[in-house]
Amino acid sequence: MRRRHTGSEGAAYSKDFAEFFAGIGLVHLGLQPSGWRCVYANDIEPKKHAMYEAQFGRAAHYHLEDIWNTDAVAGRLAKAPFLATASFPCVDLSLAGHWRGIDGEHSSTYFGFLKVLERMRRERPKVVMLENVCGFLTSRKGADFQRALGGLAELGYWVDAIVLDAKWFVPQSRPRLFVFGFHDTLDSPLVIRRREGLALDDPWAMAVDRTAVVRPNGLLSLSDRTYLPTGWATVAFPPPQRMEYRLLEVIDLDDSQEWWSDEETSRHYEMMETPSKRRVDELIGSGDRAIGAAFRRTRRGQTRCEVRFDLAGCLRTPKGGSAKQIVVAVVGGKLRMRWMSAREYARLQGAGEFNITVPPLQAMYGFGDAVCVPAVRWIDRHILTPVFESHSAALPAHAAPASA
Repeated sequence: MRRRHTGSEGAAYSKDFAEFFAGIGLVHLGLQPSGWRCVYANDIEPKKHAMYEAQFGRAAHYHLEDIWNTDAVAGRLAKAPFLATASFPCVDLSLAGHWRGIDGEHSSTYFGFLKVLERMRRERPKVVMLENVCGFLTSRKGADFQRALGGLAELGYWVDAIVLDAKWFVPQSRPRLFVFGFHDTLDSPLVIRRREGLALDDPWAMAVDRTAVVRPNGLLSLSDRTYLPTGWATVAFPPPQRMEYRLLEVIDLDDSQEWWSDEETSRHYEMMETPSKRRVDELIGSGDRAIGAAFRRTRRGQTRCEVRFDLAGCLRTPKGGSAKQIVVAVVGGKLRMRWMSAREYARLQGAGEFNITVPPLQAMYGFGDAVCVPAVRWIDRHILTPVFESHSAALPAHAAPASA
């Protein structure tokens, strides 16, 4: 039985969502347990589509199409879903894209997404969720963030933004910016709009203060300087509680793994900075078991191996050796090293059971360019599903939910 909900314009809404820039479908994986149904998924990369179908089965709703082909994309949406998500490309908002900004070839596709929303005119998704790197906040000194959110607000959305780090859910350091748009026609008492002027008892300000852990000062400062045709809004949710996660929980140590030769391991040991070497030597001498992760980076004109033993660094697409993570294992007084596997990439994204049927590099590209599943589930539990359910509860008696 599926519940239907009637929006302010009289259109019926099910617990459906559209996933733009869907990739391999990790947003889908995060929303699925609570009953969200993906009615449309869009991406331009066939290799990611192959991974998506390996996990979710043959998907007629998956649309391989350039988001700029607005008519083709919007034409596949018979009606607006309640929720639209968009993890638009981050390349131009980071060092990898030379900080070209949101007008860069890849990240500018965000405006293609806005054009699709604009085409929906009277009936648009009630809620929008964007996801991207934190470089989105600093790109062009905040101007890209202001312009992007302003465009969303011009379509009738009240806006909120938080920074959520995957390290609260898995042993990976992966801070990401999530932006939420609540449409003006959304009927939910949970959505708290910011009042004009200053007021000590402003519910919006109190809700924002209670979640300071996901609202860094840079985000708050930029938000204060950002004019929106609608305004700022939020939902009162509890701050995430970080638990301690260990790399040992996601790394395989058996001999069937493709461990490097002693020669290759020694070569990478020599690439380590002195503090990392000292730490490795201490662990070898102590006989303790420790699992770390490392990247190769160019420092002062030399290739260095940077190791950390608390968390894995942020997963990235393995376009070159420097972007691939290295497993560093000290077990029984011996140092072993190897490239991290695709299955371990999946676990670090909270998708350990993902059905991987493609070559390792293709799989790592898919996971490195995706969102952390438990982070999406946390957002769903505290924001998306409560807003959907409260929208239903707020309906007048004549528009009560019906079964389907």
